[in-house]
Amino acid sequence: MRVLVVHSHPVAESYNRALADQVVSSLGKAGHEVRFLDLYAEGFDPVMSREDRLNYHERGLNEQKVAGQLEHIKWCEALVLVYPTWWYGLPAMLKGWLERVWVPHVTFSMPEGNQPIRPLMQHIRRLAIVTTYGSPWWWIQMVGDPGVRTVMRGIRALCAKRCHRLKLAHYRMDDSTPESRARFLAKVERVFASY
Repeated sequence: MRVLVVHSHPVAESYNRALADQVVSSLGKAGHEVRFLDLYAEGFDPVMSREDRLNYHERGLNEQKVAGQLEHIKWCEALVLVYPTWWYGLPAMLKGWLERVWVPHVTFSMPEGNQPIRPLMQHIRRLAIVTTYGSPWWWIQMVGDPGVRTVMRGIRALCAKRCHRLKLAHYRMDDSTPESRARFLAKVERVFASY
C-alpha cells in the first residue's frame, strides 16, 4: 500500500518526531511504500494569502502553489498524520496544510444546488492519527476533541466510502514518564507493523 505520513512538529528531537519515525519504520518493515512529509523541515508555508483565498475556488489556479503537495495526496492510498494536539486542535502548520492543499476541484467537488460536496479522494482507503495530548482523556472528551473531528469527520468525508480510521493517542504528556512514552512508542510500532 502507498502510505503518506505527514508530520507536524517544530522540534526535530521531540518525542513526536520519534513517533513519526516509528510509524515510517514500522510501515516500511511491513512492506508498504512510504513517503514521509515533515512540514516544518521542508518549510511549508501554512498561511493562506489574499491571493490564495481569491483563487481558492478557481480550478487550476488553486493548485499552482501546492502542486507538489497535491501530488503526494493523489499518490497515497493511506494517510497518517503525526502531530501534537495543542489547544485541543491541530497545530497551525498542519491546519494550514489542510486549508491550502485540500482544495476544491481536486479533493472535493463544489456543491450544486442543494447537493453536498462530492469526495474526490476516494483512493485513500485508510486514515490514521498518531497524536499526543497534555490533558487527560476525560478532559479531551469533555471539550469534544476538535482536532480529531476535523480529520476523522471532515477529511474522512473526502476519502473512500468505507475508509478505515485509526487513532492512537498518548494522553497526559505534561506529566508523562519515560516508561509511559516507551509503552506508547511500542504500541505505535505494533499497530503499524500490521497496518
